[in-house]
Formats: sequence, C-alpha cells, structure tokens
Amino acid sequence: MTAIKHALQRDIFTPNDERLLSIVNVCKAGKKKRNCFLCATVTTERPVQVNVVKVKKSDKGDFYKRQTAWVLRDLAVVDAKDAIKENPEFDLHFEKVYKWVASSIAEKNTFISCIWKLNQRYIRKKIDFINVSSQLLEELPKVAEESVPSGENQNVAGGDEEVVDEYQELNAREEQDIEIMMEGCEYAISNAEAFADKLSRELQVLDGANIHSIMASEKQVNILMKLLDEALKEVDQIEVKLSSYEEMLQSVKEQMDQISESNHLIHLSNTNNLKLLSEIEFLVNHMDLAKGHIKALQEGDLSSSRGIEACTNAADALLQCMSVTLQPGHEMLHAVKQQQQRFSDLREQFARRLASHLNNVFVQQGHDQSSTLAQHSIELTLPNHHPFHRDLLRYAKLMEWLKNTDYGKYEGLTTNYMDYLSRLYDREIKDFFEVAKIKMTGATKEGKKFATLPRKESAVKQETESLHGSSGKLTGSTSSLNKLSVQSSGNRRSQSSSLLDMGNMSASDLDVADRTKFDKIFEQVLSELEPLCLAEQDFISKFFKLQQHLSIPGTPMSDAEEVDGGTLSRAHNTGGLQSMSSENHMIRQMMIKIFRCVEPELNHLIALGDKIDSFNSLYMLVKMSHHVWTAQNVDPTSFLSTTLGNVLVTVKRNFDKCISNQIKQMEDVKISKKSKVGILPFVAEFEEFAALAESIFRNAERRGDLDKAYLKLIRGVFTNVEKVANESQKTPRDVVMMENFHHIFATLSRLKISCLEAEKKEAKQKYTDHLQSYVIYSLGQPLEKLNHFFEGVEARVAQGVREEEVSYQLAFNKQELRKVIKEYPGKEVKKGLDNLYKKVDKHLCEEENLLQVVWHSMQDEFIRQYKHFEGLIARCYPGSGITMEFTIQDILDYFSSIAQSH
Repeated sequence: MTAIKHALQRDIFTPNDERLLSIVNVCKAGKKKRNCFLCATVTTERPVQVNVVKVKKSDKGDFYKRQTAWVLRDLAVVDAKDAIKENPEFDLHFEKVYKWVASSIAEKNTFISCIWKLNQRYIRKKIDFINVSSQLLEELPKVAEESVPSGENQNVAGGDEEVVDEYQELNAREEQDIEIMMEGCEYAISNAEAFADKLSRELQVLDGANIHSIMASEKQVNILMKLLDEALKEVDQIEVKLSSYEEMLQSVKEQMDQISESNHLIHLSNTNNLKLLSEIEFLVNHMDLAKGHIKALQEGDLSSSRGIEACTNAADALLQCMSVTLQPGHEMLHAVKQQQQRFSDLREQFARRLASHLNNVFVQQGHDQSSTLAQHSIELTLPNHHPFHRDLLRYAKLMEWLKNTDYGKYEGLTTNYMDYLSRLYDREIKDFFEVAKIKMTGATKEGKKFATLPRKESAVKQETESLHGSSGKLTGSTSSLNKLSVQSSGNRRSQSSSLLDMGNMSASDLDVADRTKFDKIFEQVLSELEPLCLAEQDFISKFFKLQQHLSIPGTPMSDAEEVDGGTLSRAHNTGGLQSMSSENHMIRQMMIKIFRCVEPELNHLIALGDKIDSFNSLYMLVKMSHHVWTAQNVDPTSFLSTTLGNVLVTVKRNFDKCISNQIKQMEDVKISKKSKVGILPFVAEFEEFAALAESIFRNAERRGDLDKAYLKLIRGVFTNVEKVANESQKTPRDVVMMENFHHIFATLSRLKISCLEAEKKEAKQKYTDHLQSYVIYSLGQPLEKLNHFFEGVEARVAQGVREEEVSYQLAFNKQELRKVIKEYPGKEVKKGLDNLYKKVDKHLCEEENLLQVVWHSMQDEFIRQYKHFEGLIARCYPGSGITMEFTIQDILDYFSSIAQSH
C-alpha cells in the first residue's frame, strides 16, 4: 500500500499541487468487483481545499488515472454501517449515495478517522458520522504518514491537539553538560539501565527542589493573583465601554445602510425615468403622423398632380409608422393600440378611396378611347394609349403602396383593369383587323361608318372569290393553264396560244399588284400591333410595380397561352421551361387577358390571306419571322414574342400546305392526247414560284424553310416531267424531257439558287441526254436504207469478217452498195431533210425556241454519220471509187437553206 500511495502522490497529486493524506482500497457494493482507490487530499496553496478523489487503474496500462473528485464540503453523511461489529462496508452521501466495500477494516477506519479530522480542522461543518464507533473518533489516531519524495515538504495531518515535534539541535552548553555527565558515569555506556535509573533519581530530586521553591514563593503568587483579578476587572470595564461603542456604531451603520439604499432607489428611479422617456420619444417620433398627412389621406385630391404627390407622401409616412419595429411590451400599451387602430382605419379608408378613384379612371378611359375608334380604323392605325398611360403612371407609387399594404384591393384593381382594358382592346383590335381584311379584299362601303363594318366570314370569302376568280388562287391558275395548253392544233391552237399569252399577262400583273398590296397591309398590321403590345407591357410593369425578368435570347417559347372565360392558364411544352418569377408570370397573364383577341384575329387574317392567294403565305412567313426575331431579341418570354411565335407556327403550316398543294397539282396534271405537250404548266409555275420566293426571301431569317421547299418542289417537278413524258402520245418522250429540263435549267441558271446547284446540273444533263437521243432517233429515218446497209456491214465485221473482204459478201458487194447510194441523190436527201425539219417543228413548242438548237445538232450528227459512212466505204471497199451522191458542203447547204426557208 505504501508503494501505491507513493506512486499516486508522485504521478497524480503532486502535479496538481495536492497532498495525499489517506487512502483506502475499495470496490462498489453489489456489483462486479472492480477495485479503485478513494483518496483524501488537501491543496498545498491557501485557502486549503479538501477533496475526496476516486482513482482507478487504466485498462491500457499499469498507470493510474484520476476518475472523479468530490469536494469535502459537499459530503453530508458518512455511514460506517455498524458501530459495534466490524464491517468493511461504508457509504458516503454526496449529491447522491455512494456505497463502497473496503479491502480491509483497518484501511476503512483510518480513512473515516482522517475524514473526521479534516472536517474538524478545515471545514467545521455538520457532517453526520453515523454507525461510527465513538472510540474511533475520540482517540484521534494519527494519520499514517508515508515517506514522500525528497524535496517535498510533507506534514503529518492531525487534530488541533496534535503537534508535530520538530528536531532541535543541541547548543554548546547542553553538549558540555552531557559530556560531563557521560564522564561522571562511565558505566553508562556499558550499563544503560543503571545510567537511566541514576538519571531518574536525579530528576526526582530536581522536581522536589522545584516544588519547594514554588511553595516558598506563595506570597508572590498571591500578589500575582490579586493583580490578575484587578486586570480582569479592568478588562470587564473595557469590554462594557467597547459594547456601548459597538451599539453606537451599529446605529450609525444602520443609518448609513438606509442612506445607501435610498441613494440606490433614487438612482434606479432616475434610470427608469430616462428609459421611459427614451421609449416615449421613440413611440412619439415613429408613431406620430402629421396632421397634413392625415388630411391628405382623408380628403386629398387624387385628380391633380399636387394632390397625388401629397397623397403619395402621406401614404409613405403612414406605411413607415405602421412598419416601425416595436419593442416587447409596446403592443400592450393602450396608446399604442389606439394609434395602431387609427393607422389601420386610415389605411383602409385611403385604400378604398384610391381603389374607387382608379376604377373610375379605368372606366372613363374606355369611354374616351371609344370616341376615336372610327377615325383610327379608317386609316388602318391603332389608337395611341400613351396619354392614358402617362396619366395613370402618376399613381404608380400609390399602386406600390397599395400592393404592400392591402394586396386584396391591389388584386381587385388589377382584375378590373384587365376587364375594362380587354373590352376596349377587343373593340379596337377587331375593328382594326376588319379594316385590314376589307383593304385586302378591295371592298369598300361608302356612306357607312366603320362601327357598322363587322361582316360574316362567308361574305368576305364570296367577295374574295368573285374579285380574284381562278387567277387569284394557285389551283385556279393551274387549271386555266391546263385547259389552254391542251387545245387542238391549227388555227384553234394559234388562237388559244394568243389568248393564253394575254391571260397570263393580265393574271400575272393582277397577282403582283395584289400580293404587293397584301404584303404592305400585313406589314402595317404587325407594325401597329408590336408597339401597342410593348407599350402596354411596359406600362403594366411600371404601373403595377411588377419587375420584368428578361430571359436569355434563344430560349424556347411556350406552346400555348390560353384564356378560357376569366381564367388564365398556361401550357408548357414537353421540353419544359425554366420557372419564371411570380411577377414576370403575372405580367404574362395580364397581357394574355388584355390582348386575348390578338392571336385569333391574326389567325383569321392569315387564313383570309391564304384563301386570297396561297402564295401570300411566303410574304407572311418572311414578315412574321422578322417580327418574331425582333420580339425575341427584346424579350423571348414576353407576350408579344410568344403570340407571334404561335402565329408563326400557323403561317409555317400554311406555307407547307402551299408546297404540298403544288406537288399534288403536279401529280394531277393531265395532258391532251391530240396536241403537243410543250412546257408543262407546273414547270412554268415552279419558275413563277422560285422568282417570287427569291424576291421575297432575299436576306430573310427563314431561308432554310424555303430551301427545304425548293428541294421538295424540284423533286416533284423532275418526277412528274418524266411521268408526263412517259404518258405522252402526240409528242415524243425525248422532246418533252428535253424542252422541260432545258426550261428548268434556264430558270435555275437565271435565279442562281445555291441549294439547287446539284439539281441544275442534273437538269442540264437530262436536257443534253434527251437532245442527243432525239437527234439520233430522228436522223435514222432520212437515210434509212443506207443506214440499214452499213449496219449490216458493221455486223459482218463484228462477226469476224475482215473489212476488205466485206465486198465479197453477196448482200454487201459493191453492186449492192452502188444501188443503195443511188437511191439517195442530193435532191432526195434535201427533200428528206426538209420533211424532217417540218416534223421536228411540229414536235417542238414555240415557247422554248429550241428548233434551231435541235436543227444544228442534227446537222452535226448528220455530218458525223456521213463521215462514218465514207470511212466504212474507204475501209471495206478500197479502190472501188464508190462515193456518196452528195458532199459535206452539200449537206451544209441543205441544212442552211431549209432553215432559212422556214
């Protein structure tokens, strides 16, 4: 145990400036025995603190660690369990009861005794020691003192009665006396007992002498006792005086305490008064509304600019008063409650007055604008709402105040504004579009005001059809061309051709004028709508204090914004859009409600333009694309951008439908079996379409749509030209192919359409191939027998007969050759060529003017055949002297004279 105590003192308590006085090895009662040590310690520094420390051995090594410490002052009860019978168990009552079992009863008793003595010496509080032997507490055994490391000052703990003897060094006189005594008693060294007896006897002699001396000095003692009695009396008198002084000082102390307390109360009262004044000043400064502001809120003129400014300032001041942050407890003050109620009444009263006034302004605006509808509608312009917006923007700050203070009335004003303005814009826009439709169809009504102009769609349709007839529509134009192109030959054919030319000129001029007129009107409609919508959207944002959040250009637009009755709904496409802020969404919804008729009216106008002339879809596609592009650059998610984008989808569908109709008309073309074909109607129509499209789509944003349409149309043209050529009975297939592909090639070369470069080369190749085929086929007839003869010669050579031996063949000898050549004298050849020219002239059409080209190609081909025949004669009939009846010069003369004669 000594070693453990030494180790604990060294490792645990010395670093903490503590001294270990007692130790007991214990374990907890009733549980698995895990031994630990309870240590009683005191600090080395003053004031001294006494602790009871629990120390246990570490699980990871052979060292000890401090686990728990209790201050001795917190100890209430020490229970030794049994005062008579020895028992190793004991309890310590701190904040709770700790039950221990000591390893030995001696250690337990020593520890409890040490606790009792430490309590008596340092704590002196009431600690109950129950079931502890009174003998244990009375004997006050010493606390076992163990050696501690050198250099440490260790004292033995004991009660107040116990004094630790200190070693005292002998002085010189004492050493001398002891030496004399030792010299006089030499036997002391050899017989210690005899020496001790001698010393004892001498001591008794000395004690007796002392007693006699004391008894001899009894008189002095009596005198001393008397003096002591007198001193005690003096002390009692001094104590009486001190008691009286103490009572006097106590009275002074009480008075001073009262003065101090009074001063404290005065200071506290002043502090409270200052705080109260500060709170009152805060409430007065922040919750007091000037009389001028109150009057402005109650009676201010909302019609004049000065009155609006005064009401705005008053409303802002009221909002500041109502928004002040009160300290806890302010709401319980009656004055504060009364003032807040007054503010609430003022706010409610002014909000009601402001909402009523603005509603009247909205209604009045509808009446004022209606009076100018007729004038603007006749000029195909929309009324300007700028003055109305300018007047209303004076109330913008008040609207912001209303939005922050009474959102219900703000929302009601928003709804009323949409209702009134939507009816106003419905009238304006519908009348505006009605005038645009009438200007497109060319109809006028004199002596009537525009207010009586609304008409049914069927009437507009009838007028449109009566004005334009078959020439106004692509289908009608195609059918008229088909009828004119298939009439019979002769005089009737020439008359029809002249009529066709005249009809085409008038129809073309009419189409160009109508399309130009339509383009201007459509552009005027879009140009009027765009600033109107943008101005209204900007006004809504400023007046209703709705912040617009612009999106990045190029983001996709929503598919639809629908208005069903009074409910606004928004549909998103499947790709999804980034979520917009609630304010931006509210602007969109308001614009949809106010301009709910714009998209339907645009669609009706587009449908009318498409009925008037399907080629109008080209104009509309370009114009609409440009306006959509412009709107998207400003705000791709705005109402205008979305609406025009939706209408653009309709225009694109009409454009695609126009292309599909043209392809269908190509497929439905029927040709006459009795007249020559010539240039097919759909080939001429493709030329017209391409020329028109190139003039319209120059520098347009939607060029890609046109290029796709070109590819569809040109494929349809190629396919149906071959189809008609195969079905032609009057005109040879090669002629139909040659003329139409030559026309296509010329058209593409003139227009220089980059996306059709491959088709242009293909058209040229087809034209060249069929020209050559037609020439070869036609030239086989004038020298038919000669041609058959030389074909037989070439066949024999091909079979292996040598060229110089062909003349020995019976069917191809020199005599047969001379006979065949004699059948084609120059006169006969010229006659055959003349008949060939007439036949070619009948095959070819006048529009394409290919007769001279074909005739020149035939001349070259005839000369090539002539040289081929002469070469065969020279190789197969050498030295025979056989030649043709005509020369190359004769051939040139024949072709030239025939061409000139016709």
